[in-house]
Amino acid sequence: MSKRDTTPTWPIYRRVLGFARPYRALLALALLGMLIEAAAGGAFTFMMKPITDGLNNPSPDMLWRMPLIIVGIFVVRGLAGYMSDMCMARSARSIARDLRVRVFGKFLRMPGQHFDREPVGSMQMRLGSDSDQVAQAAVDAAKVMLQQSFQVIAMLSVMLYTSWRVTLAVLLIAPIMAWMMDTVGKRYRRYGHRIQESGGRLLQAADQALGGQQEVKVYGAQPAEMARYRGLADENLRLAMKVEATRSITSAVIQLMGSICLALLLFFAGGEAIKGRLTAGEFVALMTSMMAMIPALKQLTNVQNMLQKGVASAERLFSVLDADEERDTGTRALERARGQIEFRDVGVRYPGQAQAALDHVSFVAKPGTVTAIVGRSGSGKSSLIKLIPRFYEPESGEILLDGHALGEYRLADLRRQIALVGQQVMLIDGTVATNVAYGEMGEADADEVRGALDAANASEFVERLPEGADTHIGTKGGRLSGGQRQRLAIARAILKDAPILILDEATAALDTESERLVQDALNRLMPDRTTLVIAHRLSTIEHADQVLVLDQGHLVEQGTHAELLARGGLYAHLHRMQFRDPDAADGASTSA
Repeated sequence: MSKRDTTPTWPIYRRVLGFARPYRALLALALLGMLIEAAAGGAFTFMMKPITDGLNNPSPDMLWRMPLIIVGIFVVRGLAGYMSDMCMARSARSIARDLRVRVFGKFLRMPGQHFDREPVGSMQMRLGSDSDQVAQAAVDAAKVMLQQSFQVIAMLSVMLYTSWRVTLAVLLIAPIMAWMMDTVGKRYRRYGHRIQESGGRLLQAADQALGGQQEVKVYGAQPAEMARYRGLADENLRLAMKVEATRSITSAVIQLMGSICLALLLFFAGGEAIKGRLTAGEFVALMTSMMAMIPALKQLTNVQNMLQKGVASAERLFSVLDADEERDTGTRALERARGQIEFRDVGVRYPGQAQAALDHVSFVAKPGTVTAIVGRSGSGKSSLIKLIPRFYEPESGEILLDGHALGEYRLADLRRQIALVGQQVMLIDGTVATNVAYGEMGEADADEVRGALDAANASEFVERLPEGADTHIGTKGGRLSGGQRQRLAIARAILKDAPILILDEATAALDTESERLVQDALNRLMPDRTTLVIAHRLSTIEHADQVLVLDQGHLVEQGTHAELLARGGLYAHLHRMQFRDPDAADGASTSA
């Protein structure tokens, strides 16, 4: 059994209830409705005594008065139930929304290493079903527990008032039922954790296979993906059936307990009747109250499933909310940097990795210069550039911007100095203009956006779109080609006009014509900035001011293109490989 399965439920549930505080007024109305509903139910069972006894000597007054009272009781009960249902539903859905927003915001503030550990599918699971399950635990489960508890209390009150001796005798079975409900709760909790984790794996497997459907089809991997998904689905089904078995067995046992209670009621009520202490009307009132209690007790047991699923989901969400955020303790303000970047003996090691991703790397990138970064796959190129916006933190050494350590600056101010154009372009499902004037640039006017599109060689295709810059481009820019998406990313960087530009294999996946257009746009973007380029094709960095050659995390060579060729080292080897066999070079030298 995992540690999570044995964690006390109440502290977690109490924290969940904290999210209900903004909706106290709604919940108070719901509570009032439940109390009225329970009181109406108790009043109906209490009416059984005068109705039954009255049938032995009926009067004309009773014939019209009792039916009206019963109808009135149920009208009041219906209105109270509607009020409590609507107030609870509004509270639950509001809590689910609040949780989604908070957890999504927390994900955006987490360090880059978290995204290496947890797949996006698992994050979506937390934002989706986990948030709903927690809302159910906080409000829907509470509604059932309160509603049915009030019902039980009302029925017990009627029974005690009618005959306390019979009621106390029947209650001898209560400790057994309490023990059984506690045992069921622990079992629900254990399987609730596993079902949530299984659901996350299912979502992740589907996301991988459907997202890469072209490769799946080309490599004939449909049977393998189907087998993998079916295995995960079978595991999810097995866990779900364990929960259903627990629910069904518990329900049957509750009904058995109910029948035992009824048997005890008949036995003790018969004894009281023989002694002349119980009338027929009182017996019917006792019997009706007991019959009303059994479904309420059954629902109280079944709500354990909902409650424990919610607690399991709450633990998953709280693990996110309690996780460390990106360190942002800097106090130095930064309006616009000059752009001098200096690495001093920088080392990076990822958790669980024996070999350092970067080891004792030192260099200076001066304002207005281009620094190209090359090396074999896994040499540390991407790790190096991710340190500059502080997506990752160095294990040793320090990185300076304009003579001050990056950590001295406020994180938002630091990132405001950086424009990033990567191989994979992040586009939202909106218009061209919205994607160019993204984030803090959202206030840019149409002329500024148009100027950025012109400079990025993007106007030629944007003008052909049905609504120009106001055309929706689909999810992830799916209606555009790779080169068109890349030029929108460059237009975004041009509009930002940041002093530091990072190009992460920006032309790696483009055809020759698209690469020419993108490279031309980059040439307009790069002047007067500190530019760092991860190079895919070495021919694109021949005019770089300096080239850094990485190998297994070490900076093994540094110099201009001509100097490194003349040196005859690793860079010259990579250059010969590329120009002898360009396809081989793509795999041997340039992957990030």
